[in-house]
Amino acid sequence: MINSQDIKKGTCIRLDGKLYFCIDFLHVKPGKGNTIMRTTLKDVVSGNVLERRFNIGEKLEDVRVERRPYQFLYKEGEDFIFMNQETYDQLPIDRDLITGVDFMKEGEIVEVVSDASTETILYAEVPVKVKLVITYTEPGLKGDTATNTTKPAKVETGAEIRVPLFINEGETVEVDTRDGSYLGRVKVD
Repeated sequence: MINSQDIKKGTCIRLDGKLYFCIDFLHVKPGKGNTIMRTTLKDVVSGNVLERRFNIGEKLEDVRVERRPYQFLYKEGEDFIFMNQETYDQLPIDRDLITGVDFMKEGEIVEVVSDASTETILYAEVPVKVKLVITYTEPGLKGDTATNTTKPAKVETGAEIRVPLFINEGETVEVDTRDGSYLGRVKVD
């Protein structure tokens, strides 16, 4: 149990039978009355965000979470098989629990967050920026750099993203896994 005033960004609490991560907090001292803690919480499972107020001194059930690196090995049905980098144990994780799953390559290291008390997997996070090779796109034309126009392109994981007109097949680009946006061209040595 923790006191409400001890909540910080990244703190995980159990509230109404669900797990929430604190993504923002603020101590508020109104002119009259007691100090309150205004928090913004994100549901671990659904991703829904809610705002909650707690009185200072209110007891909350905290959840100890562990973050460990796992390597993505292969896909089996709807499950993705990962290997713990420390113990080499293999673990299936459902597609719905993986953020940025469309941009994950075999052999990629992801961060798996689990509830330490029950060993339950909460979610897996692909790194925010990944480098991927363009496997198909319409050919680019010289001089197509002046406008912000984009075209569809398929990357090596099978996902489709939007890239500038000057990007060609075989080039490596950097992609934001949160929204699938193009970040830039990567020079390969």
